[in-house]
Amino acid sequence: MIEIKGVTKYFKEKKQTIAAVQDIHVTIAQGEIVGLLGENGAGKTTLLRMLSTVLEPSEGNMFIHGINIHKQPDKIKQRIGVLFGGETGLYDRLTARENLAYFAKFYGMSKHETKIRVEELAKRFGMKDYLDRRVGGFSKGMRQKVAIARTILHNPDVILFDEPTTGLDITSANMFRELIKSLQREGKTIIFSSHIMEEVEMLCQSIIMIHKGKMIYQGTNEQLYKEEESTDLNYIFMSRIVRGA
Repeated sequence: MIEIKGVTKYFKEKKQTIAAVQDIHVTIAQGEIVGLLGENGAGKTTLLRMLSTVLEPSEGNMFIHGINIHKQPDKIKQRIGVLFGGETGLYDRLTARENLAYFAKFYGMSKHETKIRVEELAKRFGMKDYLDRRVGGFSKGMRQKVAIARTILHNPDVILFDEPTTGLDITSANMFRELIKSLQREGKTIIFSSHIMEEVEMLCQSIIMIHKGKMIYQGTNEQLYKEEESTDLNYIFMSRIVRGA
């Protein structure tokens, strides 16, 4: 379970204090897939970075499985996987296999465990043909597959994806969507931000909408459709932004 209680994050910019997110309250059940929607600059990435322990909230608290994220970050890092859009976090001079082995050490995985897991993920994502090639020459789709493999390498309970299909071709994007479905069957809790409404409709049971740092909706898709008397998520999203509530 993920609990976000009264979280606010301030940034200072040119002698001004700006609230990137304001008073966010969210509860997400274990095994739930949640779509995080908002315009660019709405606060989605800031919220995900706080959940990943990269940023600390200015106010409020966050919990994963009852553990305070920012008071016990070392306990949390072993239980979460994170992939931010456009930031694969891979080393160009290393092969895909070497990259995965490098990150496995941070998760305390043994060499034997790493070898088995890397082979398993290479087969799962169709990476066997380029597993021992340097990442520097990879296409965006190939890099993204390795980055996703890195994200779930240690079999985390909670997975955070920030616009993971942006820039991917159709085949790679469909591979990611099938991955989400399989991770759900494994009982993983997943939050991912996306600008692709069809993707959110297809994969998510619930939605969080953020506008100018404030949460304007949290609940199930069905509840949202009922409230808005529409099943057109793109229309609903734009309408909520205009209304701001």
